[in-house]
Order: sequence, then C-alpha cells, then structure tokens
Amino acid sequence: MVEQLKLLILNASRAERLTIRATLESLNVFAFIEVQDSQQALKLLKQQPVDIIITGLNVGKIDGWRFSRMIRSGLLKTPKNTPILLIPPIYCERIAETTARSYGIDAVLPFEQQDMLPQVLANVLSTHLEKSSRLNLLLLEPLQDKANDISAQLKLNFAITHTTTSKEALNAYYQQKFAIVLLDATAARAETSSVLVEEILQHNPKQAIVTIIDNDDANYAEQLLLSGVTDFIRAPYDPSFLNKVCDHAARREDFMVSYAEFANKVEQLSVSEVKYKELFSAHQRILLHLNTVVLELDQLGKIRFINPAWETLSGHGVKPTLQKPLTAFCINECQEKLQNTICDILGGGENQQQVEIKLQHKNGTQIWVECRFQLIKNSRNTATITATIDNIHERKQAELQLRHLAHHDPLTGLHNRYYFDQQLNRICQPKHTFDDIEHAIIYIDLDHFKIINDSKGHHQGDIVLKEVAQLFKDNIGDEHLVCRIGGDEFAVILTNMNLLEAHLVAEGVCIAIEQHTFKSEDQVYTISCSIGLAQITSKNCDPNECLKQADIALYIAKNLGRNLVHCYSKEDSQNKTLQTGLEWGHEIRQALQQDNIELHYQPIWDFKQSKVAYFEVLLRLKLNDKLVYPNQFIPSLEMLNDTFLMDQCVIRNTLACVEKHPELNQVAINLSAQSFLDERLLPLIESSLEKYQVSPTRIIFEITESASINNLKATRKMIEKLNSLGCHFSIDDFGTGFSTFNYLKQLPAQHVKIDGSFVRDMLNDPIDLALVKAINDISRSLDKRSVAEYVENKDIFFALKEIGVDYGQGYFIARPMAVEKVKTELENILKNKVFYQQ
Repeated sequence: MVEQLKLLILNASRAERLTIRATLESLNVFAFIEVQDSQQALKLLKQQPVDIIITGLNVGKIDGWRFSRMIRSGLLKTPKNTPILLIPPIYCERIAETTARSYGIDAVLPFEQQDMLPQVLANVLSTHLEKSSRLNLLLLEPLQDKANDISAQLKLNFAITHTTTSKEALNAYYQQKFAIVLLDATAARAETSSVLVEEILQHNPKQAIVTIIDNDDANYAEQLLLSGVTDFIRAPYDPSFLNKVCDHAARREDFMVSYAEFANKVEQLSVSEVKYKELFSAHQRILLHLNTVVLELDQLGKIRFINPAWETLSGHGVKPTLQKPLTAFCINECQEKLQNTICDILGGGENQQQVEIKLQHKNGTQIWVECRFQLIKNSRNTATITATIDNIHERKQAELQLRHLAHHDPLTGLHNRYYFDQQLNRICQPKHTFDDIEHAIIYIDLDHFKIINDSKGHHQGDIVLKEVAQLFKDNIGDEHLVCRIGGDEFAVILTNMNLLEAHLVAEGVCIAIEQHTFKSEDQVYTISCSIGLAQITSKNCDPNECLKQADIALYIAKNLGRNLVHCYSKEDSQNKTLQTGLEWGHEIRQALQQDNIELHYQPIWDFKQSKVAYFEVLLRLKLNDKLVYPNQFIPSLEMLNDTFLMDQCVIRNTLACVEKHPELNQVAINLSAQSFLDERLLPLIESSLEKYQVSPTRIIFEITESASINNLKATRKMIEKLNSLGCHFSIDDFGTGFSTFNYLKQLPAQHVKIDGSFVRDMLNDPIDLALVKAINDISRSLDKRSVAEYVENKDIFFALKEIGVDYGQGYFIARPMAVEKVKTELENILKNKVFYQQ
C-alpha cells in the first residue's frame, strides 16, 4: 500500500501545532510528526528522512532560518532538497521572501493565513527544487583572464553567467532573471557599455547594475548614476570591496521595498488605536462591505437578513434572496446535508455547527463554501440562527488535488495501488458479497514490455503505458475500477459480474491490446498481454487470498504461452509447487535486484599444457545469511520468466570482478535458455564490456545443448554476434539431447562440454566410455575443444587425459571458490604433482 507523506511540524506553540494539524488532517495524505524544539527536530532528522517540513521561526536555540540551513547542508538523513514551509508570527512580505531565498526555503505563509496551507503545500510539492542562496549575476567582460579573476572573487555569493559581447549579454538577460549586471565601463568600452545599460533599463528600470571604471572623473561617475547605474567601482580595486559593492547593489531593491513595507506596518500600528475607537460606530458600514457573507435564518430556515457580500459570492441580489430557504441556493447533492444541519440546530442539537457545501452561482458555476451556524435565543426564548459563509473554493481545489495525487498514478491517470487495495478491502467486506452477488478481479501484465523500455527507451515505454491505459478505459465500463499496480502491471475490479461475463471482458482486453498498433518514430509494432482472473464471492472474500489467486492465474497464463486469459480454479489452489515457486521467485528476484549474490569460480584444467586454462562462474544467492544454490532457485525464476534478470546480474558482477582480478585470465558464464535469445542480451554484454574495460577474449559464454537446438538458426546467429565481439562460446551438457552430431557443424562454438553423466560412470560403463570418446573425436574433427565435467577422482582424470580430451572440470581438480581464494588455490593446484603423474 502507498504510504502517507511524512510531515514534520516544528513549532514551540502546541496550540499552533494543533491548528496546523487540524487544517491538514482531513486530507488523509500526511503522517504527522510533531516536535517543539529545533534540536529535537535535528536529532530526529539525523536518524530518518521526512517528506516535507513546516517550521516556525522561534523554535529553540537554533531558529527557523538556521534550522533550514542545516537541512540544505545535506548532513542529515533527510534529503537536502526536502520541501520547507516557514510560518512566521510577524510577516513583512519582501523581507520574508528575500530571507527565505537566502536560506533555501520553499515558501513563507503567515500564521493568520493558515487556511491557505493545503494550496501552498500542493504548489510546494509539485515545484520544489534544489535550493541555493547564491544570487544570479550577469558578467560582461571581453577578456577571459579578467573574467576568471572576477568569477573567482565572486563565486561564493553569486552564480555567474559570463558573456564577452553586448549582444551575448542582452540575449542572456532576456532569457534569465539576474539579481545584478556587472560590466566593464572603462574608457575603451564606455560607449558600448552605456548603450547596453540603456537597453537593460528600458526592459527593467529597477535592474541593479554595477560598472567598473578606470578614471577619476567625478562628472563621469555622476553621469553613470544619473543614467540608472546602481553603483560603480574604480579599477584597480580590492577584491573584497568588489564583492561588497555587488552584494549591496544586488540586494538594494529588496532593502528599499522591505523598508517601505516596514514603514507601512509601523504606520498601521500607529493608527490602530484610532480605528479601535471608531469600531463601534463603523460596525454597520463594515458589515455592508464585509467579504464574508453574514446572514440570519428564522425558525423555518428562511433568510431574513443577508449582507451585500452575498451578491458578490453567488450572483444573486439581496432582495430576491430574502424569505427563501438557504437550501434553495446550493446544488441538489448538498441540499439534504444542509437542511439536516439547520434542523439539528433548531431541534436542540449542538448550538454551533459548520458544514462544507457547494453553492450554485447565478451564472451556473459551482462554488465550494464553508457555512458556520450559531443558535441565538432572545429574551422571549425565540430561537434564530446567525451564519457566516466563506468562499473556500481554492482551498477545496487544493485538497482535491492532493487527494487525487494520493489515489492516482501520475503517468496514466488511473487509480494507483494504494486506492486499489482500499477498494478491494471494501468490496470484500461481507455487506458487499451476498450469496447472489459476485465480483471479479483481473490481473494484467504486458508481455515483453521490458524489451520496449530497453530498446526504445523509457520515454517510448511511458507512451505505450498511456495508450494501454486508454485502451482499458475504452474496453472496460466506467462502473468498474481500473488501476495501475506498478511498472507494466494493471488490475481491474469488476463489480456485480459473474465469472463468465468477467472472462469475456478479459478476453476483450486481450484482443484490444493485440490489435492495437503502437508507433515509434517511423516504426509500427504490437504487443500483447497475459491476464489472470479470480472470482470474489461470499465464500471467497479474503482480499489477500483473492489477489493471490489472480496473481497465480496470471503466471499460469504466462506459462501457457502468454496473450491469453486464465481463470483461477481449485486445481490451481492444489498446485503447491506453483504457489511456493511464485512466493520463492519474488524473494529471489528481490535478491538479484539488490545484488545479494556471491560468485564462485571453478578452475578448468588443460590436460595437454598441465595448467588451469580458465574458470567457470557459478552463482549463489545470499538469503537470510545463507548461500542458496542454482538448483534451488532457477526453477522458480523460469516460472516467472525472469531468468534474464539473473543473467544480467551475473554478467555485470562477473565483468566487474574480472576487471579487478587479473588471475581470472578467462571465465565461462552460463546463459539461461530463456534469456539467450532475448533482444536485450547483446546490448547488455556490449555495454558491460565497455563499462568495465574487459577484453572480450577473456569471456566464454555457455548454453546447454537442449536450449541451443530448440531454435538452431537463431542460436547460430547469436553465437556469430558474440564471436564477432571477440567472445568465445561453449555448448554445455553435450550428449543429453544427442539428436545428431551434425548440428555441431552448424554452430560456430569453440568448446563442447561432455555431459557429466557420461563422464562419471565411463570407467564402469563401456557405452558411456564410447560416448565420451565419440564426442571428443567429433569435436576434434570440427576443430572444437572438448571439456569433460565431473572429474571426481584420479582414475577418471588420467583416463580422460589418455583419451585426448582437451579440458577437465571437477572436484578432483578443484572445488568452486570465492574470488578472494583463487590466487592462493591456483598456486596450490600448480604445485600438486598428482596432476603430472601418469
């Protein structure tokens, strides 16, 4: 399930923390963490990350500004670009914005505007970027040496864009906002610089400009200032002085605006006492001009007083509104809710209540408003209701946007896994699954979608996913729930539908995907999908079990050939091998994705030269601190059709190891049958060889005889491509299929591995001995090297040597070992005199 966003609220005031939390809690998007001191917050953030931070200003010995600087330092567990929202107690707009920019704060919101919090958070979450306190500076300096000196002096405080001509400077200025423009206005460039200053100030009269001059003419300096230049500096100058002048000039506009705002605040405070004295006499006037709608309802719920703000809000005049019920002005869906609230207050319920409804504007649009009601009784105990109505449309839109983000996949617009799990749990509750009501769940996986991503790029993959999502919408009714679970997996809940109808819907989806053509530049291609179907009834209504059944059915559909629908049955539930394989397969896949593997290397002995010729790579998985061997996990991977992930992991890690260990002069890597003809294999090998700078001649690839003869033409083509790279190739387990020796002629492999089942008993079984000799003779006649497996004792070792087999592999020679032991074991093998005796 999708987790909620972790939101840290840092504020010394518990009341303010509760207010912030109450404003956001109804969104059901955030998991709240509250702290009252900045040191407590830093202690927490040293241990765990959060998704967004709301902080006050006076929050301990480390104030809100410096606390934000710590976040941006990147020294904590939380990312340095974590969105930060500052809520100060006193707010002067320009001062706050300028300081926030310097400290890398995303947004500033005064506490009295906390009702805007959802909208501000929505904007921050969708736009937050890496923050920098450096100001942008445009430098015009034709001489590169001078420009380098200036850049070195200013780089700590400014992000510098260097240009060498006035034309370049203007182009850069029109494309980006700069806090300051610094240009050379010495005597040699006085004319061109004055023209540039004039053009910049025509575009922005408030632009800060600093010029470098080289004379002591006061009239020239005065002329520059009159033309609009902010400041100047005489060459030669002190580097620190240049930095100081530029910093003051860049922030001059901020200082001036901030001063004006501060003066305005002071003026407001000075007249507040006079305004307070006039408050009572101005009450009626305020009411008439108030933006908030104020109204009074009689005991029948009809409007008997309303102020002019009503007309601005709703478009309806004041007089036509009087003596009508308030419910007449809201949309149909909200009328009952509003009427029940009013009746509850008048009938003795809570005296104060509030409700959010949609009003129907006179022009036909709908507006979200918040109504607050208060029961008032006069001296005769007659009850009336006073109410206020505020426009909350923007806030509500922000809430809806956040809820949409929490429940939808941003790429396809379909609902996401979090929402799917919620709805599956809801529909599986007993009240939704009566004896006569059935539902169904279908699990969809796009066939070979990874090939599109790897060959066409993720951008094209995203386009395909969007088109597929639209096909689902077109072929599945709006009353059913379509979700993207992740990657290329989708799930659909078909409500009030029996198994046969659900099967027809799933078949329709399969056909629609298969018949649709996807376009990529000048190419047109098609894909297919596999679908697993499970039923939800009163007897089968456990959400986890239903999802598991659909998952099992999906993988059976894949194993049956893909591009089809398989419906889960009791026989599937009895197939413990399949269920165990799927569960085990997911664990293995995760281990491979996280590189939780250990590669062992077994030496291959050269009988003729009496030395180790090369090594075979053998894969072990590390699960729960134990080594798991291939025979335990490969069947599960084959069931998931995910052996390419294994080969990808082995190739990548082997080449990285070969790069670091020269004693691994040549290594043999086994390739699975499923991934050998995968289009992604060759690009993976090429890119890995290039990345780790390993010579292709040091790599031998192996594939079993049975896998190679299934598609002889494609196998030959792949071997030729690998040979063209410089890699060698070996046919493994030769003799098990034994269809014909002739096919060896068609495969350009350099090595043939004699299956160990023949070698193991060749001294006791004359047929096995004859087969070993025959395979060796045929290999020699085809100019291929023979390799014998299962060399388990001294007698087999010397018998193979006498027959003329080229290479041997087995426990008598050496067991598989970790790479750290290869160098030492190699020396021991070469010292072993047994290998040289006849």
